[in-house]
Amino acid sequence: MRISTAEVLDCLRQLEIVDPCDERQFNTVLGANFAKSRREQGEFDRLYHLFFHGMQSGVPLDGELPEDALTQKPEVPDVISDKMAELIRQVRDQEGAEHPDKIKGNELDQALMDFLAGNPLAFIQEVQKIQNQDEQTSQFFKSNLGQLSSRLEIMLRINRMKTKMVQFLGSHDAFIDWAESDVTGLKKRVNSQLTKALDFLNTEPRLDNAGLKETGARELHYKSLGEIPFSNLTPKETQAVKEVINRLVRKLEEITSRRFSGANRGMVDVKKTIQRSVKYLGVPLEIVHKSRPPRKGKIVTLCDVSGSVWSTARFMLNILYSLQTCFSRVKSYVFIERPVDVTSFFMSNEPNEAIQKILNDPRINYNARTDYGMAFQQFRDDHLRELDKKTTLIIIGDARSNYLNSREPLLEKMRDRCRRLIWLNPEQKKFWGTGDSEMMRYQDHCNEARACGNLNQLIDFIEALVL
Repeated sequence: MRISTAEVLDCLRQLEIVDPCDERQFNTVLGANFAKSRREQGEFDRLYHLFFHGMQSGVPLDGELPEDALTQKPEVPDVISDKMAELIRQVRDQEGAEHPDKIKGNELDQALMDFLAGNPLAFIQEVQKIQNQDEQTSQFFKSNLGQLSSRLEIMLRINRMKTKMVQFLGSHDAFIDWAESDVTGLKKRVNSQLTKALDFLNTEPRLDNAGLKETGARELHYKSLGEIPFSNLTPKETQAVKEVINRLVRKLEEITSRRFSGANRGMVDVKKTIQRSVKYLGVPLEIVHKSRPPRKGKIVTLCDVSGSVWSTARFMLNILYSLQTCFSRVKSYVFIERPVDVTSFFMSNEPNEAIQKILNDPRINYNARTDYGMAFQQFRDDHLRELDKKTTLIIIGDARSNYLNSREPLLEKMRDRCRRLIWLNPEQKKFWGTGDSEMMRYQDHCNEARACGNLNQLIDFIEALVL
């Protein structure tokens, strides 16, 4: 979570005016300062529970606070915790004697020992390295095997650490003066803490996307033609759809032109109105308004041009560029494995001609396998500057990435940069998440995700976008 110095200082000042020993007040103050959105609230609760409760003995690491967690008093440190620190110290001393070339042993082993001692920070950083590993992965290595192997390595280290600790407790004569109950308690504590580490490694945190806009009942604009999937249209039906789109474009242009002409009138300009009233003996017969330019949003589209997705993307691009007067700018990228800027085609040609030229663009490898993860990474690296808080990013695709690395965290970075992120999927919702579809993962990072595979669904979306 991104926390600024100013937010930390604000939090400290507010803690001075509440009772920090009352955990409910303490939790509320921290959450109010550090969880800056509803999406971050779930992650804040998870980290808070891990730090203040999850590392305690006997508390499950499930990311949820117990019902009485904010009212119960902190536990007094027990003898087992002190003996755990002594156990870790002796294990480290033994490793230093056996392996003098290693100053403090393996970093991951040290992180696990810190986890056993009650400090999870180093282990969390090791897990974060795995989650961010796709950003350092070579562009030629497209699968997520790197992450899986790293995760497997940590799992093996956890099991190895558990075995090492238990064997040390059973054989080392340094504990000959300890009671058998203490040794048994230490074994239970080691098993419990390392099980929590394993759970933390295997738990995939999902952002709270309660604000995801879901489309409900839609209007049946055209009974027969409007319900045919774009990929199944015959040449005659395709021509009929183009005629419908042309009528829709003319209608929306008329509506928006009236709106923008009315919106150009801002508040009353009192100074100029009084000046104009001089020629009418002080009577304000002419009301002068302050000029206000209409607010037009910017559109950036990222379109999958493989297979049946292209049949939806071409109609979508056709409408957007026919409605350019409704937006301050429209910029388009198409991809199969890497994004290609095709905005210039639409700037110098009619939409239909531009679409034909895109199909013949040698920069697009139509024989390549669709790779959404690589496309998002290339867009992040080369074109992220195109997104700002006035931009609506529209992704058109079926989210089928041939079982390659989905790299869904990159979508979160795009969402943070733009006004909103909308995903249009030509498949019906019942097919989302089946087979190689990563749609259920991707929609967690979208402001809106909707099925858009026929004319009626496309009309609903365009009217909602423009009006």
